[in-house]
Amino acid sequence: MPLENPDSAPASLVSRARELLRGVETGAPVIGCYAKTAPPGPGVYRMIDADGEVLYVGKARHLKKRVQSYARSGAHNNRIVRMIADTASMEFVTTATEIEALLLEANLIKRLKPRFNVVLRDDKSFPFILIARDHCVPQILKHRGARSRDGDYFGPFASAGAVSRTINTLQRAFLLRSCSDTYYESRVRPCLLFQIKRCSAPCTGEISVEDYDALVDEALRFLRGESDEVKRRLHKLMDEASLKQDYERAASFRDRLTALSHIQSRQGINPQSVNDADVFAAHQEAGQTCIQVFFFRTGNNWGNRAYFPRADKSLSVEEVLESFIAQFYDDKPPPKLVLLSHAIESRRLLAEALSLKAGHKIDVSTPERGEKRELVEHALVNAREALARRLAESSSQAAIFARLAELFDLDEAPERVEVFDNSHISGTNPVGAMIVAGPEGFIKAQYRKFYMKSEDLVPGDDYGMMREMLTRRFKKLAKAKAEPNGWAAPDLVLIDGGPGQLSVASEILEELGLPEIKVAAVAKGPDRNAGRERIHLKDREPLLLDPRDPVLYCIQRLRDEAHRFAIGAHRARRKKAITASPLDEVPGIGPLRKRALLKHFGSAKAVSRAGTADLEGVGGISAQMAKTIYDHFHG
Repeated sequence: MPLENPDSAPASLVSRARELLRGVETGAPVIGCYAKTAPPGPGVYRMIDADGEVLYVGKARHLKKRVQSYARSGAHNNRIVRMIADTASMEFVTTATEIEALLLEANLIKRLKPRFNVVLRDDKSFPFILIARDHCVPQILKHRGARSRDGDYFGPFASAGAVSRTINTLQRAFLLRSCSDTYYESRVRPCLLFQIKRCSAPCTGEISVEDYDALVDEALRFLRGESDEVKRRLHKLMDEASLKQDYERAASFRDRLTALSHIQSRQGINPQSVNDADVFAAHQEAGQTCIQVFFFRTGNNWGNRAYFPRADKSLSVEEVLESFIAQFYDDKPPPKLVLLSHAIESRRLLAEALSLKAGHKIDVSTPERGEKRELVEHALVNAREALARRLAESSSQAAIFARLAELFDLDEAPERVEVFDNSHISGTNPVGAMIVAGPEGFIKAQYRKFYMKSEDLVPGDDYGMMREMLTRRFKKLAKAKAEPNGWAAPDLVLIDGGPGQLSVASEILEELGLPEIKVAAVAKGPDRNAGRERIHLKDREPLLLDPRDPVLYCIQRLRDEAHRFAIGAHRARRKKAITASPLDEVPGIGPLRKRALLKHFGSAKAVSRAGTADLEGVGGISAQMAKTIYDHFHG
């Protein structure tokens, strides 16, 4: 009898066989048992497999009825059938309202990343402009992450470059300081920014605190959308200065007006009828979905970003968009207006949930005409083009990975390639790095750093560093053979180096019982020329590819990415070592005591020479702590 869905059957059969061997019951009967005890109100449910992995997170207005629908055999699509077949247990969380269930569902999906949900792949937060208020003289700066600092936040911006350009222009327009508080307090004369007219130098009294506060208020009004009023005021001040023949002052107002016009001219599409809004446009093709997000604040376009959420191919574009938006605003403040390219089923519920979270009314709509529809159409064109580029890149990448399989005698195109490199300066601060790549590009969430711990490691011993790094990595993999939830096995391992590094890597894999993993070493060409690399393989002659071969270019990119990551980790460690102090090693010495000791004695060396009586004379240092410090430096 033919299978209805041969593509999904093997995975389901293997999963089912594994569960039967473990004696774990799965499927609709298990869900039916949970349906009897499921709570009747709104809430969130989790479907869990035999390994304890969350398969799916969903919300329901009536949990009991929703779970019962899974237990009944009916017109479920293939995705739901696979999900039901793998379910071994369920968990429930009740909420007061369906709105709270929607917010909790989005939070859990982002945190747990279940296999059968639409998962937003977002590896970094959006940047904001912050005018910090925790100092008597406010500072303008770029900000990411939690809004723990007191001040006014403006954003989000689509990229850090857009924030930096805007801040530079705002400095020319409003002359606000961007230096740190420590730098501000230490100034005795104006810095270069004052000379190039990007700061009013409140640090040295070139402007009074009252006049500086007036500049801050102007900047705030401009960022809140009152740009016309700010420009009118500057025009008036420029005209007044001209009438008084104070041409130097008039020129400064002219320059500030030019800077403000420059900000608005760089924003691209600036709508007339939309003040604060996010525009979401989704396009689906070849089983993938691209969601393009445009940010409009104070009537200006602050950039856009394309997302490619992980979703089952059976889901419609509306279903993907609906789940995406709820997750998108899980950790971001929504604007007053959210425009969508497709009508979604839970539009009203989503609007109520976002309004509850923001504390003010949020309108979610799918415009049919006018300027708002033009904005959505523009975003939709960008989504379509971004997905076309991604599909083209994926196609060429798949062809290159198929060629890699031929080159390295692999059974099929590699799904996971790991590349290893190390970095040090004369053996100091040695760091190893591992990067991971697949057919869709670099998998940065799985990059790893290895700080060398072996006491037997000789400074500058590249082979020893490679041995320690690979041993620590593949010990985990050898252990994972017995524990299915361990790290994934690579199909190909690339080492930055020559025959020596290849020999070390092969030896380690043999010792750990992993000889099936294919290893290759990429050696730099003569005079380190790119394009003349030699690829060393075990029991084979070195390969020398054509400099224009796309496969060689791919290998170079992988090696260079590993090199970049290793150097970055080494520099961070070296910077930390440079700023380290002998006082950091003394138990019980924190930042406050360290600062007090250095202020009193002048240097860590002077602290190490001080007697207990002198140490006790420092504020915050007790007799016991003085003895601890003395004993630390005197054995």
